[in-house]
Amino acid sequence: MSGRRPPHAAQLAEGIAALDLALPGETVERLLAFGELLLKWNKVYNLTAIRNPQELVTHHLLDSLSVLPHLSAVTRLADIGSGGGLPGVVLAIVHPGLLVTSIETVGKKASFQQQAKIELGLGNFAVFNKRVEQVKAADLPGGAADGVISRAFSSLADFVTLSGHLAADGGALYAMKGVDPAGELAALPAGWSVTETRALTVPGLDAERHLLVIRRA
Repeated sequence: MSGRRPPHAAQLAEGIAALDLALPGETVERLLAFGELLLKWNKVYNLTAIRNPQELVTHHLLDSLSVLPHLSAVTRLADIGSGGGLPGVVLAIVHPGLLVTSIETVGKKASFQQQAKIELGLGNFAVFNKRVEQVKAADLPGGAADGVISRAFSSLADFVTLSGHLAADGGALYAMKGVDPAGELAALPAGWSVTETRALTVPGLDAERHLLVIRRA
C-alpha cells in the first residue's frame, strides 16, 4: 500500500462510521486501495461511468458496504454481473470469512477483478468469466451459495430466472435496487417471493436504495 493517503480517505472513514460498521484500519486501507485500482483501470477499460473519487466512495464503496449488516447469515455469496467487482470485491475485503464468487460476462471486467484479487490478496474471492446461466451451483467454491446478490440486473424476474439455480436450499437472493420496485413483484417466476424489503441509507448519497430478499416460496 502507498503511504500517501488519498483525499477521499476521510470521506470513506466517516461513511463507514455513519453505517455503524467497525472495520480495522488495515481493512479500510484495502478498500481505498481497491478504489484507487478501480479508478486506474477505469481510465483505459471503462469499468464504470464514475470518474470522481468522491463519487466512487459514495456510489460504489459505501453503497456496497450498506448491505453488509443484512448478510450476517451468509457464508457463501455469489455476485452476479458484478462489473468492476461491486459489491463482491468490497464484501470480500471487509468479511474474510465470507466466500465470494463473482460471475461476470465481460472479459475486461473479469480481468480487472482477477487483478484486484491478486493485488489485494483476496483468498476468499473467485471470479468466473461466464454467463450466469452457464454456471452450475456445483461449480461454485463451497457449492451452492446461501446468498446470491446483484445490483446490476434490470428486473427482478430476470435476476431470479437466471440466477435462482445457484441458491442453496434455504438460501436467498438479494437484489440491490434504487427505488422500491413494487411493480416488478407480479412478474417474479412461480415458486419465488419477496420476503423482505429493506430501505438502505448510504452516507453522502441522496438517492433511494433498497435491498429485496427473495426466497423460494
